[in-house]
Amino acid sequence: MKKSAIVVFPGRGTYGKDELGYLARYHTDKSEFVGGVDAWRASQKRQTVSDLDGAKSYSAAKHASSVNASAIIYSCALADFADINRDEFDIVAVCGNSLGWYLTLAAAGALNPANAIRLVDTMGALMEDQGSGGQLIYPFVDENWRSSRAHTKAISNALHAGRTAGAAYLSIRLGGMAVLAGDEKGMAAMEKSLPNAEDRYPFRLARHSAFHTPLLQHVSDAAFQALGDDLFGAPQRPMIDGRGAIWTPASSDINALYNYTLGQQIVETYDFSKSIEIAIKEFAPDCLILAGPGATLGAPIAQELIRHRWLGLTSKSDFSARQKEDPFLLAMGREDQRKLVV
Repeated sequence: MKKSAIVVFPGRGTYGKDELGYLARYHTDKSEFVGGVDAWRASQKRQTVSDLDGAKSYSAAKHASSVNASAIIYSCALADFADINRDEFDIVAVCGNSLGWYLTLAAAGALNPANAIRLVDTMGALMEDQGSGGQLIYPFVDENWRSSRAHTKAISNALHAGRTAGAAYLSIRLGGMAVLAGDEKGMAAMEKSLPNAEDRYPFRLARHSAFHTPLLQHVSDAAFQALGDDLFGAPQRPMIDGRGAIWTPASSDINALYNYTLGQQIVETYDFSKSIEIAIKEFAPDCLILAGPGATLGAPIAQELIRHRWLGLTSKSDFSARQKEDPFLLAMGREDQRKLVV
């Protein structure tokens, strides 16, 4: 009997030096798909994903730039999606974080491959050319992934400080993490306000703009100018967006999908936490499959499972024990879990 699964797609920052060569390592059989991506990139006079993935060494300036990272992550993630063993898993819905929403649209069939890379690459270029502000991460949870009142209060205080000095917003609810964003004055005030946590937070994300905030309204406007609603179609399977709303094959308004994707999704908080909550509560899957590259989204997903005590999980140690015995979360970017999926 097949296991029901929800596939989760990653956002920016998931293709690092350890992921260099991901396409060559796992997806030499995807020449038609990767070739389509490369052809689009070449038509836009951008370096192909094959060349980027095949580089001798990883360059943050090159591989982590928005215009390149978006296309590489899209290629790796959708190739992973194609590798999921359909004889073992029934994919009942798809969702993702931030950039992962565009990947979700592709996996659900709301975008065909040609339109998917056009959307991903166009948005990556707009963010590269017109992005402004920055992002930082700070935890809502303690070291054992349980809710922390002190951290939650610190985040609230930081947002107040940032808004007093400049602009500051909650960009993404990322499981047990808050992604905060703002202009430079707001960012500086938030960083100054937040106490040190776990010897690594607050942590500013390099090469990230103030995604999912009103500071990128001009990017949304440019996206509407560059992309028409004819790119979109009805999804072929349910998908969960950054508000926790479910779009189904039978009830999706294409114009609303277009307006959400290029409008609200860009300028308002992306609630990845809510999308995972809806995924587990509305679909009750046997497992979650996290597409690669990388597996950094695994912790936020686990933290959200713990917040809802899903499967009786109450802490990081509970989750780790469950993963060793009978993993609920299968990350394709991890070799040990990948082999359970493909």
